[in-house]
Amino acid sequence: MPVEVLDQREWQARAASHAARVDAFVAPHLARREARVKHPVHDFLFTYYSQRPAQLRRWHPGFGTALRGAAEHAGLKGYAEVNGLVGVTAEHVASQRPLLEATRRLLRATASRPAQLGCFGLHEWAMVYRLDQDETRHADWPLRLGPAGTDAVVESHRISCSHFDAYRFFTGPARPLNTLSPTADDRPDFEQPGCLHAGMDLYKHAFRLTPMISSDLVADCFELAREIRELDMRAAPYDLSDLEVDGRPLEPVRIETAEGKREYAAAQAAFAERGAPLRLRLVRECERLLEEAPAAHQER
Repeated sequence: MPVEVLDQREWQARAASHAARVDAFVAPHLARREARVKHPVHDFLFTYYSQRPAQLRRWHPGFGTALRGAAEHAGLKGYAEVNGLVGVTAEHVASQRPLLEATRRLLRATASRPAQLGCFGLHEWAMVYRLDQDETRHADWPLRLGPAGTDAVVESHRISCSHFDAYRFFTGPARPLNTLSPTADDRPDFEQPGCLHAGMDLYKHAFRLTPMISSDLVADCFELAREIRELDMRAAPYDLSDLEVDGRPLEPVRIETAEGKREYAAAQAAFAERGAPLRLRLVRECERLLEEAPAAHQER
């Protein structure tokens, strides 16, 4: 198949630009890690997801683009060098067919549904339901309403979490309160674009497709996930008033109030709108890879 060829100067400039872009987020995380300082907003994307900072910094052109003078890429998984050109191989893409098909199926199903905006971030509250302060996931930060006040919010609301990776962290007493029972195997039946975790997971889907897709798309998904995580924790039950995000105090979204619910739903809708084109780009990349890799493999 025809490929785009980048000379060494061009691809190294792109790689440097990518590293500089993500270093704005990676460098502070590494500094906090060295100092053993926790940040439940900014550290989440590096601790919850399996992509390490060094992996995020490494630039990949994606399948269909070859690089000149890229010996360091030749040794990476999925790459090969032929006649001085280095690129992701069709064999590697073909080996990822199950992942590509599953990702396309999930993202298509998610995109086919209207955004549901009535959950109000209560998944974080259900994760601490009936726990003592020192048992919570972020025990270094107190519960804003205290344990009893937090439990009262959970009990007075309809919990409707559709995302398994949030639901699985519910406490035992909170699980029966959820109107849905998503599992790891039925994600395409439940996930919807208004869900904050579905929006953050666009980053997960993107880096799992590395090195088959461009790192530019991975970085776009990372930046969206970072902003979504901020809302996720602003609406959480913790008192994070001593934290800052990009020099701004982390003001709570008080979802236990009518005003807070309106604020959360509006932000949720905005993120759903911003996530839609990224989801579509990922779907199209899956489709391109599924279509082009077998043909390229046969030609070889």
